Amino acid sequence: MQVNSSSTLTILHDGQFWVGICEHEDGGAYEARRIVFGPHEPTDEVVLAFVCEQWGKLGFGANMRPSLSDDREARETELLKRPTKINPKRMQRTIHREIERRGVSTKAQQAIRDGYEAGKSDRRKQGREERLLAEERRYEFRRQKRKEKKRGH
Repeated sequence: MQVNSSSTLTILHDGQFWVGICEHEDGGAYEARRIVFGPHEPTDEVVLAFVCEQWGKLGFGANMRPSLSDDREARETELLKRPTKINPKRMQRTIHREIERRGVSTKAQQAIRDGYEAGKSDRRKQGREERLLAEERRYEFRRQKRKEKKRGH
């Protein structure tokens, strides 16, 4: 009986971090692990060091089961169908578009943004009131001037 075994490592950007998808197929049983490399693209040396030092610790074969039952893992395998070689400029544009679409990334930044928005609406309201008061003063000044002209002095 011949048993086919294969392992692959695919590195991709998930919108926020660079992740590696480690897949292992052994005799019809499929397993996958997700490894986060961080916000910067991993160099070849980092990937080689990971494969040499950490691959054996991933625990493939410890609990053989088909892992496509989870939606998250299904999405990860769908990501693997995309081409892995992407033009750096295109990737940068995609990242910026995704950041703009998602908005601010941390809770602290979101709190700062909310405070800024609240201050902006307060400033608009205050500016509107000041404009109305200035307009009212100009109107009163014009009315007073007309009144003095009618007195004839």
